[in-house]
Order: sequence, then structure tokens, then C-alpha cells
Amino acid sequence: MNNFKKIGLSALAGSLVAVSANAADVSLSGGASVAFTSAFDGDKTGYYMNDSVTLTISGETDGGLTVTTSLELDGDTGAGNSFDSKSIKISSEEFGTVTYAGHGGSTVIGGWDDVMPTAYEEVFALTKKQADGTTDGNTVIAGLGGNSLWRYDSPAVSGVSVHAAYHATESDASGKTPAKVSSYHDMGIQYAPEMVEGLTLGYAIGEYDETSTKAIDISTMWVKYAMGGFTVGYQESEREGAAATDSDESESWAVSYAVSDEFSISYGNHEYTEGTDTDVQDSSGFSASYTAGGASIKAAFNSTDNIQNSSASDEDSYEIAISFAF
Repeated sequence: MNNFKKIGLSALAGSLVAVSANAADVSLSGGASVAFTSAFDGDKTGYYMNDSVTLTISGETDGGLTVTTSLELDGDTGAGNSFDSKSIKISSEEFGTVTYAGHGGSTVIGGWDDVMPTAYEEVFALTKKQADGTTDGNTVIAGLGGNSLWRYDSPAVSGVSVHAAYHATESDASGKTPAKVSSYHDMGIQYAPEMVEGLTLGYAIGEYDETSTKAIDISTMWVKYAMGGFTVGYQESEREGAAATDSDESESWAVSYAVSDEFSISYGNHEYTEGTDTDVQDSSGFSASYTAGGASIKAAFNSTDNIQNSSASDEDSYEIAISFAF
């Protein structure tokens, strides 16, 4: 649910064109969407639309490997750039998938920073700034990520799958490595027991050196259970260093309900405690989604107290989006 999350609408993808050439499938996919949002109380309502198209080339080698290259043409990449997310995947049914992401990849904990059921956005997702408008918003515990990221995902065997990711150090313009001085790596396991339908559990750990003398361990564990139209979830995450001020923790829970095939609602809560701070960042939110005739309307209304564990910063945020599939 993103430090490396891009807050906004997850547009419903629709296939625009697909052809086959030299045993490779080439396709372009995109979407049509528009949304309006406010990131904090004093923020004016803003609008945005989907502005990206993804080019995918996929084929199978003589040895039975499936190779897929994905390039996202994105209007938000800035001057001089054409592509945003880009990756290559090599996969087989027996051995799983190896992914190299030049940009836009996710580590294991990065992808599992919040797996709680929701009809639209995470409860902490929309608040991007504090009240002064200058400081980044809600804090979450998630794995580090960036460009040039490797990841492995195994096939599920008896409901068990394993996952691992590696990201080398990456220097900024000054030659220093932001937030870490070592490579980052994590691994996780997901289990959906065949004897308990609807139950899924996950656990992941990661580590890196934030400075030459400060090692950081990250972990997360979660459980979800779906029965009928209801899905409930609970998750705990930790970021641990040698000093108490470097040890953070978070706790989340959420419940979603599919009222019908077209209409879903959800409510959740996320608490984050940073080091020895006594002001707990507390986020809660309500989401809803409705889909009919190829059109979807999704909305999220969130509220956060003590943003970044500061008692002086409480904010409300919302986003309403309309998207079309074709």
C-alpha cells in the first residue's frame, strides 16, 4: 500500500490492443479514471486522472520459461523521462518467478506493509502532509525499496509459498545512501491451510544497516479470514534497533463486507508508535466501492490523530474516484 508508495487511484485496467509477433504476445493496457481528493483539513480539493499506459511483451522460450517485460509510459515521470515502473520476469510453474525491477518493484515487507481487507484505500494512505503542509504525513513500517530490485516468488505447495527480495545500496545526488549504508534484504512465507478454507497467514523479516553503527531489523505478521461476504484481518509490524528510540511498532485491524457482487464496504484502524514517543499515531477510515456496467465508484474517508506521533497534528482526508473498464 507505497516512502515508496504512490498515493492515488488504482485504475481498472482494460486491454486496448493485443497482437502476436514471433511467438511473443505484445499488449498495451491502460484505463480511464478521474478522482478528487483532499489530503488534510486545510487542503483544497484536488483533481487528477489516469495518465499511464503499460506496454507488456511476453513469450515462452524453448526451455519452457515464460519471460515478461513490462514498461509503464507515465505522464508523471518528469522532464526527460518516458518510463515509470519497468521490470522483467522469468517464471515457470515448477520453480516460481524471478523479477528484476528497474523501477517500481516491491520488497516482500513493502508489499505486505498493510494487507488488511479494504474496499478501496488503506486507512493511513491519504494523509500526505502535516498541518503545516511541509512535512510528509503518516508513518508506516515497511521494507525499504527502490530501483534495481530483485525478487523471488515461489509457487504455492500445499498452501505454502515463500518470497524473498534484495535491494543494493543506492546513492543520492550527494553520493550518500539515503536511509541506509548497506544492502536491504527480506524474506517471507504465506500459508493458506487447505483444511481451513478462507484462512491466510503471513510472516516476513528483513534487515539493513541504517548507519555504520546502527543495524535495523523489520518484521511483520498478519492473519486474514474470509467467510461468506465478511473478511477480517489483524497485523502487527516492528522496526527494531539497539536503542529504544529506534524501536517502533504498529498494529492494524480491519473488516470488509461484500454487500453484493457490486457493492463492498470496509472499516479499519492502524496505530503506530515511534520509539519512546507517548503520542500514538492513530488512523481509522471507512471505504466503499460500487461497480456496475463497466464503471466503478470508490471512496475513502480517513482520519489520523498525532501524525508522525505529534500531538499538534490531527487531520482528516478523503478521496472519491470514478473509473471505467473497457
